[in-house]
Amino acid sequence: MKKLFSTSLILLIAFALVITACGTGGAPAATEKPETTDSTTTDNAATNEVAAEEETNINDFMINKDNLSGEITVWTFVELKHVAEAFMKQFPNIKVKVVNVGWEVHDKLATTLAAGSGAPDVAVVEQGQFPRYVTGDVLEDLLQPPFDAGKYEDYVSEYNWNRWKSVDGTKLFGMPWDVAPGVFFYRADIYEQLGLPSDPVELAEYMQDTENVLTIAQTLKADDKYFMEWGDGPVHWGGDEVGYFDTQMNWTRNSDRLVELLDITKRGEQIQWAPYKSVWSDEGKAMLKKGELTGVVLGNWGAATLKDIVPEQKGKWRATSMPFGVHAGIGGSTFVIPKQSKNKEAAWAFVEWTNVSEDAWKVWLESDTLSGWEHIQEMDWYINHTNEFLGGQEDFKLYLELEKQIPARTLNPLDGKAWPIWLEGIQEAIKKNLDSKAIIQQIDENIQKKLKPDIDKLKQEAGIQ
Repeated sequence: MKKLFSTSLILLIAFALVITACGTGGAPAATEKPETTDSTTTDNAATNEVAAEEETNINDFMINKDNLSGEITVWTFVELKHVAEAFMKQFPNIKVKVVNVGWEVHDKLATTLAAGSGAPDVAVVEQGQFPRYVTGDVLEDLLQPPFDAGKYEDYVSEYNWNRWKSVDGTKLFGMPWDVAPGVFFYRADIYEQLGLPSDPVELAEYMQDTENVLTIAQTLKADDKYFMEWGDGPVHWGGDEVGYFDTQMNWTRNSDRLVELLDITKRGEQIQWAPYKSVWSDEGKAMLKKGELTGVVLGNWGAATLKDIVPEQKGKWRATSMPFGVHAGIGGSTFVIPKQSKNKEAAWAFVEWTNVSEDAWKVWLESDTLSGWEHIQEMDWYINHTNEFLGGQEDFKLYLELEKQIPARTLNPLDGKAWPIWLEGIQEAIKKNLDSKAIIQQIDENIQKKLKPDIDKLKQEAGIQ
């Protein structure tokens, strides 16, 4: 995704476990002397233990920097220079060589991993490309020593933790970094002019109802404007909520919810609510500039994308939740450590610090990267972030609230092969107005038929019964 070319991040805060001690009853009478009992000693010990726990800081989990040295190479497609510089100030004995390979980092990493040599110590990998590396035993399982990343699981959402796991869900191949919840960006000024709800909170509530969304689309269409860029979006958003396969390789896109969203999609297509023009295409850019395309569904990084395309529309756009109560992630990246790494402890120190420390996230904030770490998300300097392109809206508060509602899912090496089968069925249903329930079932059957050899092979490799 283009998330980090424009954007979407930042971390570290003390976490406290709050323990409420239960009393033994009412206070003793004034004429009585309280007895000293074993329970008093126990209570005192418990109090001391609570105090010790309250002093625990996520920083205490991080590796001892005094024992590390050497040089590591990091391949990336996002800007890492300033973060690496900040890291080296705190880890002066470790030299970080950052190589910005651009988007080609994914093909280059796949090639070196397959060759058995030439891979970096650390690589930054985008969500859609991540499944390419989860088979073949080419990445370190970060749950194992010397990494022991399991101690951080409670600091990120289930969604952001699970998506970087192995096929069977037993290994962690990527360190959670940023999150990119799906967001509906819209021209608030045009909505207001046409008498439509324009406040983000009001619009979010209004768009939970299908008929209301269709009313918006029809109102815009009557003024020669479009509601969003992709007409088949809703059913695909719903698919992105659940992924393609679960950890047992069961197909996940056969549900009443997806039938409902396909029905909605077909109704929207009947009123031609979208032009099918990418915001990165010349036609899409022209439509944005003319105010003909009034809404887009992108990851939270979409605000920076729009700012790059139509900077003159600063203050006219707003962000809110996706229509129809859909909550899906659109993008995000992770840090992986190849097994070929020659300095794994130093590599882990960089990955750990870059993702967990508050100092790192203060650097990430400069690029509007959205942190996937809850202890960072809760900090005032972070959560109060505002976006002038969005009219001064407190954008991070919205994005992080949306991220909490994204269901956990699994990324799978067969996602790429499943997508064209899914897409073909959906497009056929739209063009021919086929029964939604029947086509969703048909897609399921096609997946089982066309991908059976791949599914069986992957199950065998992953040890799935």
